[in-house]
Amino acid sequence: INLLVSKVPQEIIGGWEAQPHSRPYMAFVKIEKGGHCGGFLIRKDVVVTAAHCNCNLGTITVVLAAHNVSRQEPGRQEIWVRRRIPHPEYNDETLGNDIMLLQVLPPSYHPTPYDLTLLRARQKVKPGTRCSVAGWGLTSSDPEKTSDVLMEVELPVKEDEFCRLYFGREYNYKSITWSDISHPAPCFVLQGDSGGPLVCDGVAQGIVSWDFKDQSPPEVYTRLSHFIPWIKKMMKKLPH
Repeated sequence: INLLVSKVPQEIIGGWEAQPHSRPYMAFVKIEKGGHCGGFLIRKDVVVTAAHCNCNLGTITVVLAAHNVSRQEPGRQEIWVRRRIPHPEYNDETLGNDIMLLQVLPPSYHPTPYDLTLLRARQKVKPGTRCSVAGWGLTSSDPEKTSDVLMEVELPVKEDEFCRLYFGREYNYKSITWSDISHPAPCFVLQGDSGGPLVCDGVAQGIVSWDFKDQSPPEVYTRLSHFIPWIKKMMKKLPH
C-alpha cells in the first residue's frame, strides 16, 4: 500500500528547517544500535512509524516535544517503548505493509497527537497534490550528516499508473509515491526520516518507507488510509 512522491524523504535534502514545535505530533524514534527513525503520535501513548525500523537492534525509545534533538529543550521527554506492534503481514524483503505501532509509557506532559479522525479509511490522494515530509534524517549525500533540528520539504504526489510502470510489482495500492525510490533492503533506512508522516492538506496520508539507494526519484510511502481499520483495532486492544 504505497504512495509515490518526487524526492528523497529518507533524507531531507533541499528542504528547510521547520518552525520549532510547529508539528507537535512528531516523534524522534531512537534505536539503540541502529540510528533513528521518525514517527508521529496518534494517542498520548501510541506512535506510528515504519515496521522496517524494528530491526532487532536493541532498545527503542521515543523523544517527544523536540525540535533540536541534541539539546534538552523545555518540555522534551524521552520515553521507553512498552510494546512494538509491527503489521502482521509486513514483508522485510519488499517492505510491504511497512507500518508499526509503538506503545510508550504515558508521558508526564502530553504533546498534541495527530487526529486520525481526519483521515478516512481507503482515502486516496489526488496526483499533483503538494505534500510535506518532516524529519531529522540526512541533509546531504554524506551518510554521516543527519540533522539535529527538524527539517521539512514539500513535494508533489505522482499518479498510480506512473508508479506501477516505474516500480512494477513492488508498487501496489497500499503505497503512495512522490519522485524518489530504492530497491528495498531491511533496515537500510535507519538514516533518519523513515517512519515520519507524509502530510497533505493537513492530513497524514503516508509513512516514509523506502527509496533508491542512489537517492534518485521517486520515493515510496505506506498509504496510511489503507491501515486505519488495523490501527483502530490494535489501539482498542492496548491498555491505556
